[in-house]
Amino acid sequence: MKNIGIITSGGDCGGLNGVIKGAAMMALSKGMKAWIIPNGYAGLYNLVDLKNLAELTRERIEKIDVFLAGSEAGNSRVKVSKIKDDKKYDRIKAGLKKFDIDALVIAGGDDTGSVVVDLASQGIPCVHAPKTMDLDLMPYSVGGDSTINRIAEAVRDLRTTGRTHNRIIVLEVFGRYAGHTAFRGGVAADADAVLIPEVPVDFDTLYDHIKKAFMRRIDESDVNAGTATVVVAEGLRDASGAELVDMSSEPDSFGHRKLMGAGRYVVKQIEDRVKADAEIKEFMKRTGQFVEGVYEIPEVREIRPSHLVRCGFASALDANFGLEAGAAAVELVSQGTFGVTVLSYRGGTVEYMEVKEAIVQRHVDPADVALFESLGISFGRKPEKLTADVRKFSGIPARVY
Repeated sequence: MKNIGIITSGGDCGGLNGVIKGAAMMALSKGMKAWIIPNGYAGLYNLVDLKNLAELTRERIEKIDVFLAGSEAGNSRVKVSKIKDDKKYDRIKAGLKKFDIDALVIAGGDDTGSVVVDLASQGIPCVHAPKTMDLDLMPYSVGGDSTINRIAEAVRDLRTTGRTHNRIIVLEVFGRYAGHTAFRGGVAADADAVLIPEVPVDFDTLYDHIKKAFMRRIDESDVNAGTATVVVAEGLRDASGAELVDMSSEPDSFGHRKLMGAGRYVVKQIEDRVKADAEIKEFMKRTGQFVEGVYEIPEVREIRPSHLVRCGFASALDANFGLEAGAAAVELVSQGTFGVTVLSYRGGTVEYMEVKEAIVQRHVDPADVALFESLGISFGRKPEKLTADVRKFSGIPARVY
């Protein structure tokens, strides 16, 4: 192996530049050359038409900041098997041959991983570095920690405006099928409630929890000020377990349709209950807020930070893991191990697993939900009883990632 191509695919997030830099630096240390194939799988498909590629020389690598989120290589959402070209795989191979690319390091999530499986089955050597801010792959993935920190910061900061205006703040964040980042970000910010796809919401239970926290804080404040915060993952399901999907939207190449707006839905559910609650008018009067016909109920506001939770800067953990994953991918390439997903590179050992196994979706553990329910956070249901299994541990403690 003399030349490797580096691709990032899917959504942007913290840690991707670490993958690029780690792979490129490891390639140089082994006497190999590394090249950026720009714009994800779209760039791979069009590689044969490109006039040149950016070589990751030592000087070029220094221009890539590992602490920045986003990707120097660019991303796209293209599923190769869906390209309407019967000779698409021959075209990709011709592009690789044109630039003497021997193997690919590809960073991405489950959709990206499914394409890695596809490419490997067509005889294209590639290694998968796990990346998804949703944290729903089997191994730890680049981007998760950065997103959790951004969500926690947003909830923390919004508490100041919520308290100034005595508002209930509903923050909608990414997490289509798994609520890991909403869960951990909300917990880290002391959110009053966290709503995730794994737990269908009983809005009467949610409202009771939010109302009590909100009213208690204002009643106990010497300036009658308080707020309550709800973090909701975009993939929220209603009480029947149905996903809130806009069926009129066109699905992308991986079959995903736009979601309808979980934050707005939660705001509407809370507002309906506020308006129908006889105690609210008395509460507003008691705390000096009530103005007939003008200000009779508390405001419930939806905030959608959207891509702000995946941009900006990478956390230290993601910067570290990105470098590690990129370097590990090149180690696997150099030893002829392809069609696999990197797990870690620790203590001189590279661990990996089959891509098909790595991209199986991992959801929030119900036992973790029950733990934090017992600590006073609502997940939109009646708390389940938690019984801990206490045992002595033997062996080496698990790593952070």
